[in-house]
Amino acid sequence: MGELMEGVNWLGVIAGTVVSFLAGWLWYSPKLFGTKWAEGSRVQLGNANEMPVGAMIAQVIGLFLMSWLVGVTMANNAVWTAILATLAFAILAYSGSMFSQKTAYARVVDFGYWIVSLVIMVICQSLFLGMAG
Repeated sequence: MGELMEGVNWLGVIAGTVVSFLAGWLWYSPKLFGTKWAEGSRVQLGNANEMPVGAMIAQVIGLFLMSWLVGVTMANNAVWTAILATLAFAILAYSGSMFSQKTAYARVVDFGYWIVSLVIMVICQSLFLGMAG
């Protein structure tokens, strides 16, 4: 477990998690891609009070784990490992969305969010470099 903790920039992990979550809020909002994504995903967009709590909690946990992965790989000069893992899981999510018959638009929006989150996390790690704990 030591290699998963040693040298990890925890401030960057937390910032990457929070900023990616907030980016998702905007990404899936009607201001950006939300309306057409919802149609293609066969879901109804609601207000913040109608958000599915379980899904939101799972999203935060997943983003934290992804941000931690980025932190571990950056601490070990292996960020390409995080990039490869993210691409693999984004493509698997894309294929799962094909099975659930989301539209191509909805699949691309979801895929794009994975990539945007990865970029945010790498930037957060870089911004807080030297503050590793």
